[in-house]
Amino acid sequence: MSYPINSVDRNGTKRQYIKPGLSVDIILKQDQRTGKKTRGIVREILTGSSFHPHGIKVRLTSGHVGRVCFIHPDSP
Repeated sequence: MSYPINSVDRNGTKRQYIKPGLSVDIILKQDQRTGKKTRGIVREILTGSSFHPHGIKVRLTSGHVGRVCFIHPDSP
C-alpha cells in the first residue's frame, strides 16, 4: 500500500483500504456472537459498496468468508 492508513481506517469498514494480499482479521458469520477472529490473507473482496458499518466482506486464501475487523500494519 503506497499510502499510510491510521488506526481508525484499520477497522475494515472502508473498501478503499482493503486489497488482495493484505493480512487481516475477519469475523465469520457463525462467530458474530462471540467475536472470535480469524486471521488470513485477502483473496477476493465481496462487498461492492465503498463502505459497510460492520466491515467489508472478503474471502481469504483459506476459503473463509467474513467481515474485516482489522487490517494488520505489517501488510504490504
